[in-house]
Amino acid sequence: MYLNKVMLIGRLGVKPEIRYVKEDTPVATFRMATTEPYRTKDGEKHENTEWHNIVAWRNLAKFCETYLDKGMLIYLEGRLQTRTWQGQDNATHYTTEILADTIRMMEPKSARDGQPAVPAQPAAPAAEPFAQPQDSATETPAFQPNSAEDDLPF
Repeated sequence: MYLNKVMLIGRLGVKPEIRYVKEDTPVATFRMATTEPYRTKDGEKHENTEWHNIVAWRNLAKFCETYLDKGMLIYLEGRLQTRTWQGQDNATHYTTEILADTIRMMEPKSARDGQPAVPAQPAAPAAEPFAQPQDSATETPAFQPNSAEDDLPF
């Protein structure tokens, strides 16, 4: 059994670039940064940033074109792939990419637009959602699935 799975949470370095390899086959490419904070023996805080080349095809590429932008925090699942090609100088070149299978935005749209996530509104007085009725005669009866009053066809 084999497993080739990558899961990342990070920020986009650039807006995804879209191109079409065929008339109806879009491909999106972009770079994504993941950062790992750590402390040295002296207690100094440092960060180690790793850049990843991401490739998304077809509908996922269209999603990237429509919704993703530079600096966004995303969750990505995919798999590693290494490509090889011959350059004009006859040298063999290699690149390792992540072929995206799933992309999810991790921030609300309002946070990306620089607006507060919840609009500031005056607080309403707290209601008592679980207050007991004063008169038991006005209480709503509980639903009974096998009652004769049940006229649902299923």
